[in-house]
Amino acid sequence: MMLRENWNDVGQGFHPVSAPDYLPTAQLHELQLRRLKAIVARAYENVPLFRERMDERGLTPASIESLADLAKLPFTIKTDLRDTYPFGLFASPMSEVVRLHASSGTTGKPIVVAYTQEDLQVWASAMLRTFASAGIHRGDIVQNAYGYGLFTGGLGAHYGLEAIGATVVPTSGGNSDRQIMLMRDFGVTGISCTPSYFLHLIERAQELGVDLRELPLRVGVFGAEPWSDGMRERIEEGAGIKAYDIYGLSEITGPGVGAECSAQNGLHIFEDHFYPEIINPETLEVLPDGEEGELVLTTLSKRAMPMIRYRTRDITRIITEPCSCGRTIRRIDRIRRRSDDMFIIRGVNVFPSQIETALLAVEGTLPHYRIILTRSKGLDQMGVEVEVSAELFSDQVRAMEELHHRLAHSIERITGIRAGLRLVEPHTIPRSEGKARRVWDERNS
Repeated sequence: MMLRENWNDVGQGFHPVSAPDYLPTAQLHELQLRRLKAIVARAYENVPLFRERMDERGLTPASIESLADLAKLPFTIKTDLRDTYPFGLFASPMSEVVRLHASSGTTGKPIVVAYTQEDLQVWASAMLRTFASAGIHRGDIVQNAYGYGLFTGGLGAHYGLEAIGATVVPTSGGNSDRQIMLMRDFGVTGISCTPSYFLHLIERAQELGVDLRELPLRVGVFGAEPWSDGMRERIEEGAGIKAYDIYGLSEITGPGVGAECSAQNGLHIFEDHFYPEIINPETLEVLPDGEEGELVLTTLSKRAMPMIRYRTRDITRIITEPCSCGRTIRRIDRIRRRSDDMFIIRGVNVFPSQIETALLAVEGTLPHYRIILTRSKGLDQMGVEVEVSAELFSDQVRAMEELHHRLAHSIERITGIRAGLRLVEPHTIPRSEGKARRVWDERNS
């Protein structure tokens, strides 16, 4: 294989580990099929739940003869991880497991994921490719404000940054004043964290008299929560940086499943390790590239805990047009909504991302809001609180009324729902150092 010599996205240095981003399609498919056969055999031999489901369908590892045969295999869902807590889906003995991570669970038990040493190497290489696609390179100083610990974000980003040769400042989350001080004093050129937390840092920096646009900071790599194009514009304008979206989930590996490149037009899936499908979430049929549906991922090289056809609940589509960056691995649209964060108000499906889009389309609002769901006389109601700038909040009543009208109209136009809207002054809505909480459901309280 002829390795690509012009690595504009990587910046300084050539990284052979990124070569799969540019593989000819036929060569990529050959690699995917070889890895798929091996991982299905490993899961069948070592994971009782997967073997039982394959046996029920009359399937064996020998049934996988082409990539299209993946559609024969059973799905995996998040409940499977909870039902087999803590180690029931492991395909490696504990003597080979070198790391455990966990994400919070709604039932009191976390989702546990495991890694062999080989899994960590794959993860680091995927994160190297993630940061390279955003133009981060050796010589950059990158502040990693994802949380360290059981959450996969912090350590996943850390090892990818070290692999690319950047200087890592492992601040983790929280202590915003220190984050801003280090950003300024260390000459930080890149930052990685959730987009909502970085918005908070922009806001706090302004209060401290620090203009992030005057610092060496030039790039931000943001993930762990859906965010809109409007929020990207606020971030890029407020900090004077390029803001890149990344995608991942703990059940698959953590961050590093996909990433935006310099084109900022969809996220490249590192499909030599994570094979994407799009399905109709109702019929479960596989949809052709270009059609919107639920993203399903299969790990092709995860040894400790293979995930076969994992239903992510994220709604997107595979982009069919070639990318201007030259990468041949496929892209998905940015994740703006999930099938399971939808709520229904008077028969209308509503996603939090729709509310964000409606609010940020109106000048004068700040990117801090929350949705409050209540029930009155048996009917579900949706209320929205949104912060407005200090100047507007202290302005004449007429200006506030006009803003209220424009926001209410924008929400109704996008969602089809009339929401109870309340304008609040800055710093009223609670901030998050991790994933932002957007919905307060008080219907059963």
